[in-house]
Amino acid sequence: MLSNVKTPFQAYISDVLGLAVEVKPAVAHLNAFPYFLREVFTFEQAELCGQEILLLIDKGTKSLTASELSQWVAKARQLAGLPSVYVTESMASHQRRRLIEHKVPFVVPGNQLYLPDLGLDLREYFKQKATPDPDSLSPSAQLMLLHALLRKDTTEPWHPVDELKLLGYTSMTVSRAVRDLAAARLVTTQKRGRVVELMLSDAPAVVWERAQPLLKSPVQRLVWVNEAEEGIDKLPLAGGSALASLSMLNPPRNEVRAVYRADWSELRKRVDALPAPEKGAVAIQVWNYPPLHQGVSQSVDHLSLMLSFKDERDDRIQMALDEVRESLPW
Repeated sequence: MLSNVKTPFQAYISDVLGLAVEVKPAVAHLNAFPYFLREVFTFEQAELCGQEILLLIDKGTKSLTASELSQWVAKARQLAGLPSVYVTESMASHQRRRLIEHKVPFVVPGNQLYLPDLGLDLREYFKQKATPDPDSLSPSAQLMLLHALLRKDTTEPWHPVDELKLLGYTSMTVSRAVRDLAAARLVTTQKRGRVVELMLSDAPAVVWERAQPLLKSPVQRLVWVNEAEEGIDKLPLAGGSALASLSMLNPPRNEVRAVYRADWSELRKRVDALPAPEKGAVAIQVWNYPPLHQGVSQSVDHLSLMLSFKDERDDRIQMALDEVRESLPW
């Protein structure tokens, strides 16, 4: 289920279209929706461009095909008598193409928008309207900075495009991340022919401290699965489990692992999420960028691990984080 979906949905519409949107529960229509819809979606109502619309917010309880989504969004529209929009936290490119082919309106806050009923398409607005958040780095820019800080030789120029493309980012996203890092004075750029290379703007420790106000925890939400589910043991250790492996901290009762939100969308098709933690369950942190492995470690990288505890005040955790800081090469 999208975490606090109102805020990212409203912020995204504001960033992309410059419009203020009020979102409220679709109370008047709830009784009209059959159980199979209420099981999969949370329903909200919003006014956009003078038009009332219904938001079908994916709870993440079931993997749906584009054909099923097309039918179910059409059913909700028929029952509510309102244009209906599918809202989800992530979407594979093949599903996006299929939804557009079926003309199914959808919004992925912070990423994609397609509202044919209102004559709106992300591809028409993104370059013109979207602006970077001045108070924080985007997930792609944060990941790029961590890559630079974790390189063996931080004094050498670095060309980020190829490495981040391997992680699924487009050239446009990489270029935008470079601009954000340069604007924040965290890197400098130099051009060799058509290739843009990066250099840290200062010593790694200085850049890391300077970036702190702009960095966020990579953890988007937490889900629980049975430890026996296929593929779970391949995910890197995260949270208290990773911290315990790098310090004197006792490991948590339930193991913690991390997965990128796009990969979780695929993984959850094969595993069943648990409604609550239980004996033998694994806590899966869903991250807003791909977790990086550090060397031969089975854990997420040290910098992201520290950021995942950014608001933690427990003294034992802070002592363990101090041990991790001391292990940094700089």
